[in-house]
Amino acid sequence: MNEETFNKLKEFIINQSAVNDEEINSSTRIEDDLGVSGDDAVEFIIAFGKEFNVDISKFMANDYFSPEGDFILPALIRFLTNKKKRDKKSFTVGHLEKAIIAGKLDENTFL
Repeated sequence: MNEETFNKLKEFIINQSAVNDEEINSSTRIEDDLGVSGDDAVEFIIAFGKEFNVDISKFMANDYFSPEGDFILPALIRFLTNKKKRDKKSFTVGHLEKAIIAGKLDENTFL
């Protein structure tokens, strides 16, 4: 990816997540490092698709982002039912870079 496009991506991320640009590189995790999750993550991905003309129709956000809201009740239910918390997949700025190059955002884009 050329530097101009990466800088545009960084500017987009700063505007969407309200973080400092020195924190953003290809390995920056969208949820864990930038705090984007739940409905905000869905809005982030929709805005990303529009801004960079990337097809997001096959992106499964719930595989990569935690839901917003109450985390105590689901933890209690998991404890009582002895179920494990579903592991979410890592999603980074590098994945967004690959999506811009491919013109689409889905699991196959990351391979």
